[in-house]
Amino acid sequence: MASTKQCIASMARMSLTSAARPTTSQIPKFLAPSIIQGQTQTRWKSAGTSAMQSREREKEKLKRKRRQQRFKEYKYATPSKEEQFSLCDAMRYLRAAEVGRPPGSVTYELALKIRTIKNGPVLRDRIRLPYPVKNDTRIAVICKEGSGAMHDARTGGAVAFGEESLFEMIKKNPNKLPFNRLICHVDSEPALKKAALGRILGPKGLMPSLKTNSITKSVKSLMHEMVGAENYREKIGAIRMPIGNIQFSPKMLTENVKAMVGSVKDNIVVMEDRVKKDLIEVVLTSSNGPGFPLSGGFSPTDDKVLPAHLSTAM
Repeated sequence: MASTKQCIASMARMSLTSAARPTTSQIPKFLAPSIIQGQTQTRWKSAGTSAMQSREREKEKLKRKRRQQRFKEYKYATPSKEEQFSLCDAMRYLRAAEVGRPPGSVTYELALKIRTIKNGPVLRDRIRLPYPVKNDTRIAVICKEGSGAMHDARTGGAVAFGEESLFEMIKKNPNKLPFNRLICHVDSEPALKKAALGRILGPKGLMPSLKTNSITKSVKSLMHEMVGAENYREKIGAIRMPIGNIQFSPKMLTENVKAMVGSVKDNIVVMEDRVKKDLIEVVLTSSNGPGFPLSGGFSPTDDKVLPAHLSTAM
């Protein structure tokens, strides 16, 4: 009887003792982080004063604004931090970079960097420089057979003219066109659309359209305007265009640069009601030379170098 009571008492003590907690070594690795995380105490950030909360809100607004504007402007939205040069100094260094090359194949080129938004309207126009860079303009005219426009095209020196005959020539020889400019009379615009030449002429930049001012009522006046004139178009926040031959004098190049910059500024003013654009930098380069940001000055910094020295053959 006594032994039975002792056995029951020992069993009662075993049921009342608490179970041993598992040690860290006994816990599976994939459960350990969740257990440890559950044992840590969560800390809450203090709300702070109203002034601190206001500053935090302003910081968040500024961050959101920067994120929204980050990809709206092109990479040329700010001028470069490089040294700026006068026109004569830039010409001097570019002529030195082109020594040994045929002068007839080397040209000065102008890059105008523009602050503008992406996917907005672009600047485009045609300009007749005071001193044309090249005079190899070959014009073809789309016009009705036997019309007055065809007579103007023939007397104006067009290399090709007509409707169906011209369309057939373009389709047969798309890679060997005898012209580098194509204009269309307004009466022939329906025939041009029906011919479906956009796939051939579009990539070459020859497709007539109202945007490029190549569809006209007066073939004679447009041909006269095109001879010695060049088209320019804004692309990726910049306008690039040949501005003179390497043998141009500083005076000739200055007048061309002024005409180009003035034309772009006038177009920016015309478009200011639709989009805001700013001309922020003008860079002069050559066919094989580096780019030199222009300061707007003309005279060279070296007194021994005169503009006359930059007007002779290299």
